Amino acid sequence: MSALSLSSEVLPIFFEQRHKELGHRLTEEALAPLAKTHEAAEAARLLGEPLGLYAHLVPEALGGAPAGRPEDPTAIDVRALVLLREALGQVSPLADSIYAVQGLGSYPVVLAGSAAQREAILPDVIRGRRIGAFGLTEPEAGSDVASLKTVARRDGERWLLTGQKTLISNVPIAHHVVVFATVDPAAGRKGISAFLVDTAAKGLSMEPVPLSVPHPLGRLHLDGCPGELLGAPGGGFRIAMETLDAFRISVGAAANGMASRALSEAVKHVRRRRQFGGPLADQQIVRAYLAEMATELDAARLLVARAAHQRDTSSGRVTVEAAMAKMYATEAAQRIIDRAVQLHGGSGVTLETEVERLYREIRPLRIYEGTTEIQKLIIAKGLLDRAAAADAAAGAAGAAGAAGAAGAAGAAGAAGASSGAPRDQER
Repeated sequence: MSALSLSSEVLPIFFEQRHKELGHRLTEEALAPLAKTHEAAEAARLLGEPLGLYAHLVPEALGGAPAGRPEDPTAIDVRALVLLREALGQVSPLADSIYAVQGLGSYPVVLAGSAAQREAILPDVIRGRRIGAFGLTEPEAGSDVASLKTVARRDGERWLLTGQKTLISNVPIAHHVVVFATVDPAAGRKGISAFLVDTAAKGLSMEPVPLSVPHPLGRLHLDGCPGELLGAPGGGFRIAMETLDAFRISVGAAANGMASRALSEAVKHVRRRRQFGGPLADQQIVRAYLAEMATELDAARLLVARAAHQRDTSSGRVTVEAAMAKMYATEAAQRIIDRAVQLHGGSGVTLETEVERLYREIRPLRIYEGTTEIQKLIIAKGLLDRAAAADAAAGAAGAAGAAGAAGAAGAAGAAGASSGAPRDQER
């Protein structure tokens, strides 16, 4: 069997035995059916019961795969997601896109769904009988989530949603969408709630958005469409951010998979292609390009593996580490793939080559789940917040030290005064 290049082999220190066993199962032969199909619905089906990959999107306590954290019933194994998306990025970016959004469309149910909602949704998600989507982006609300305009209002016991969503992945093949809408426009992000919307519901219409890559993408039009509230009113922003935090790291993994495939294709091409009396690989400039590509790929893998390991093994937030991994890996992959196209020369821009497809496939990863620019803001905010916290801690320690010193001096003075009184009396 042909092994794929995965981080569990390249960086074993970050992974456990279960991850290495998963990596051994992710061979080119096992994933070959995905590589052969260009139909979104067929790729979505294959990811389900035939391959069983959707189980890694749901916690073990809810019927999914083990995550190694039994104390947290909502935990998923992010390192497993990293390996899966790294493999899918090498074999089928179409399947990778569907797989990622299946996670985004189901994890809000894991986080905030009622027992009845979880029972109705998650078993079919695992089997691939139900495909989900994540309805956050609007025509006038992209990175600025708090500015969304879709409104939810109560109608007796029901919630009715009105508004538009755009650039929503999986829409043409989805059975449900987690739609984020405001129940109180004046409250900003505190008014945002999450709703589970069936794509067959009255008042909902969908239309596809054509892309330069074969990813399912579309728009939603909601006109008094019924939706089931997930969690409490006003809890939608937290649900959205926690979902993105869980899956953002894996975007970097998918980028690493695509970059790894591009590097492999470039190495094969320069060894085979002859120019100036010998193989291209003999040219010093070509070797320099390969060295840069390989180094950037390894650096990206390290950032992704570190963030995933921290997410899986610590109880704290890894927002900054996830942003670093996503930003660097996607930007590095764009550079690596662009260089692979350049090394292919004219053939690199023909539809016959793998690198041409990868050149188109990588571009959306620098935008979705937070643009590169948003990741930079997240990283900078984290650095500044840590510096402010360190200053505050130092100030508190200094104040405590000063108070302690003053207290000690006062006590010494009082002791001196009390010991001096008898001597005065003796005189």
